[in-house]
Amino acid sequence: MTDGKIHTAPRTCRSMQKAIDALSGKQILVVGLAGTGLAVCRFLSRCGALVTGTDATAAASIPGAQALDAIGVELKTGGHQGIDTKAFSMAVVSPGVPSDIPLLKELRANGAEVISDIELAYRYIGSPVIAVAGTNGKTTTTTLLGKVLEDAGVKVFVGGNIGTPAVECVEAGDDIDVCLLEISSFHLENTRSFNPHIGILLNITEDHLDRYEGFGHYAATKFRLFENQTAGDYAVVNINDPVIAQRLSAEGLGRGKVVLFTVAGALAEGLFLRGGDVVYSLSGVEETYPVSEFGLKGLHNIENIMAVIASARISGVGRDSIMATLREFKGLHHRMELVRTLNGVAYIDDSKGTNIGSLVMALRGLAGRAVLIAGGRDKGGDYAVLADLVREKVKCLILLGEARFKMKDALGALTETVLVESLEEAVALSSRKAEAGDTVLLCPACSSFDMFKSYKERGERFRAFVEALC
Repeated sequence: MTDGKIHTAPRTCRSMQKAIDALSGKQILVVGLAGTGLAVCRFLSRCGALVTGTDATAAASIPGAQALDAIGVELKTGGHQGIDTKAFSMAVVSPGVPSDIPLLKELRANGAEVISDIELAYRYIGSPVIAVAGTNGKTTTTTLLGKVLEDAGVKVFVGGNIGTPAVECVEAGDDIDVCLLEISSFHLENTRSFNPHIGILLNITEDHLDRYEGFGHYAATKFRLFENQTAGDYAVVNINDPVIAQRLSAEGLGRGKVVLFTVAGALAEGLFLRGGDVVYSLSGVEETYPVSEFGLKGLHNIENIMAVIASARISGVGRDSIMATLREFKGLHHRMELVRTLNGVAYIDDSKGTNIGSLVMALRGLAGRAVLIAGGRDKGGDYAVLADLVREKVKCLILLGEARFKMKDALGALTETVLVESLEEAVALSSRKAEAGDTVLLCPACSSFDMFKSYKERGERFRAFVEALC
């Protein structure tokens, strides 16, 4: 573990040829034809499967759908109509499709195996899998860990929820040493054999409650990450998260070796803070990583970095190589990204902060007072949990989008609160409300889909409006 060499598990026969042998001639339905669904259709067609793709949207509105016809994929779009569910032995569900829609219930009742694209890919991936899960911090952690491994000479595939569909790892062939996947709860709803050699769980806070029966259901889905682990696998978890800590003490996480990390207090074994250092203490080895040298800032990012250090060391990457990457990595767009400082006011783009937990982390990490721009499409969380932080940190709350009235009801009495109709109006108002030393923070705590195509578009529009300020 600590000799500085890269250790990868022995290659198995999970490969493109194995996929062809298993899938050729099978009648398979792909449900949901966004980027992941389209990639799955292409993969299955290449494997010789008889593929039908279905989506609630009309084909003309799905970029890339028309190209499927040329490779023999039958399309059933504009609603899941005219589908003989008895004809399919398997259905692959895209992450954006809820698991309880009538079509999937009917498929299961008729004996079809309903799985996620992650489960499909895992069955044929020929390299060890590292999976990153959690409500917040997944993309930063996945990207940073991928960079650490790559800088150490590991041939790593990075995909899953981060953008590149996991099935492309199978198609990449034998050149991949490690398959690193960002995993959402949506992926885990329909897994069976999925078992990452290293599973990382960063945190669990309220999110996607518009899709789940309640927070307990959502949390239980996250814990499925560990259900197939064996004694040779690793569960890297944040013991500072109360939901994870409770689960660990009540029933454990599975059979993998649990590696703990925390930013609060010391551990006999695991990763923790001591003075200005992250301490790595596992299997009789103790190393320190100076926080002041990290390119990423903020307490939440120290948690992400701890998970990266643990997973990289388990994979055999040496301390000096890890530290070199940690110095250089500055973060990702739309994740607590400084857009500019104008008249002593810092403008921060955290458009990726699409849930309440991410707003909690953002406010905790700020020095001084904030003019907060929030709101969007509500995801079913309880905004009242933000009350203490809003009272302490937010000098003016600017709300927009569908959720603005609900957020005002929960938080509006705690600080000056203004409702606006557009992001441009919000930015203009924030520049008048903020004074030198303040931060204007875009952290919506909601999805973007009421006003924008994605959190990226929302963040880019915010940047444009901020850069236009005089």
